[in-house]
Amino acid sequence: MSLALGLLIGLVIGLTLGALGGGGSILTVPALVYVLGESGQDATTASLVIVGISSAISVASYSRDRHVRWRTGLLFGVTGAGASYAGSLLNRSVPENLLLLAFAGLMLLAGAAMLVKSLRRPATRRPVLARDLVTAGRAGSAATSGSTLPVLETRSAVGAPDSAEARADNARRARRLSAVQLVVAGVVVGFLTGFLGVGGGFLIVPALTMLLGYRMCVAVGTSLLIIVFNSAVSLMSRVGHQHFDWSVIVPVSLAAVLGSLAGKRVADRLPQRVLSRAFAMLVLLVALYMGVRGLI
Repeated sequence: MSLALGLLIGLVIGLTLGALGGGGSILTVPALVYVLGESGQDATTASLVIVGISSAISVASYSRDRHVRWRTGLLFGVTGAGASYAGSLLNRSVPENLLLLAFAGLMLLAGAAMLVKSLRRPATRRPVLARDLVTAGRAGSAATSGSTLPVLETRSAVGAPDSAEARADNARRARRLSAVQLVVAGVVVGFLTGFLGVGGGFLIVPALTMLLGYRMCVAVGTSLLIIVFNSAVSLMSRVGHQHFDWSVIVPVSLAAVLGSLAGKRVADRLPQRVLSRAFAMLVLLVALYMGVRGLI
């Protein structure tokens, strides 16, 4: 392996993880396969180590700014733990060419989704989030329990009269819906981590922002925690069954750690929309290259 190439790959991986809360492993596997000559299975295993270590360093950086929601991250990770283990088992039995084609397909979907999202105009009004309905429900409960605060005759988020019972019912439905969606997202991300060696940040960050209303910086920090958890679970299932090429893993991981710290600084200075758009274009180009190589 060229040491210079390995260090450059690690820096790019770390930069994307630190700046976007995900995406590093999307580039790690194709880089290890097509640039450094690793097999598909070895590349997905090395990706888990590299991405897991660099994400852990980034979590510490985001945690200092209180941008990590530990309870949410651990619950999300626990939800997908079984799926992550199952994905790792399936990874061993899938032919390498099919594995890389599946990875290319995932990259196309992820890149297209990120590009579409980055091109959308920001909404002029903030959407009603689950936490808003929960807060409204609590306020309604306080009103019915003898609170002296005046109850305004307004319209609720769904257009019904803004009664205390309606607000409480909306809050319960919102909590149930968010819980189901987060469980589904956790299972999908866990499986992808185990099967393809990806952290799943490109799915986690949108889930946290849309379902829980987290600010981007908080979603990124929490996403990194989830990636660490999923990577650790998947790696435990591979010990004794998969080859670890430490001559590749160590230098790339060290460079990724440095890149992740720099990525946090980049995220603080550049608009997230610009970063996402540039990264989406890169992902699409790499996916097309992998697809063509896999089909030839």
